[in-house]
Amino acid sequence: QVQLIESGGGLVQAGGSLRLSCAASIRTSKNYAMGWFRRTPGKERELVAAINWSGSGTTYAESVKDRFTISRGNAKNTVYLQMNSLKPEDTALYYCAAGQTRTDLNDYWGQGTQVTVSS
Repeated sequence: QVQLIESGGGLVQAGGSLRLSCAASIRTSKNYAMGWFRRTPGKERELVAAINWSGSGTTYAESVKDRFTISRGNAKNTVYLQMNSLKPEDTALYYCAAGQTRTDLNDYWGQGTQVTVSS
């Protein structure tokens, strides 16, 4: 069993930056892809960004391209989401996830970390 623990959320003004971190509780030999989803009340869950095991492949939602950057730590069991030029519409609960591929991140989920962007 793998636990994903997120950190780094908070309150920031529009135009500011935040960096989210997600750490897997144990090292695993399985090569998981990892990613970040977000959810706001009344909206469907949205895939924000995803990264493959090696870190060589990334996927971004159109709404965050050129503002957010996903990366993995050297040990591969940590993933980061650098969020720049934040907008009020980025306000959401952000979840970390892990799975077989960037399009199948359904094996493990974190509890989420709240990001609030004030205008």
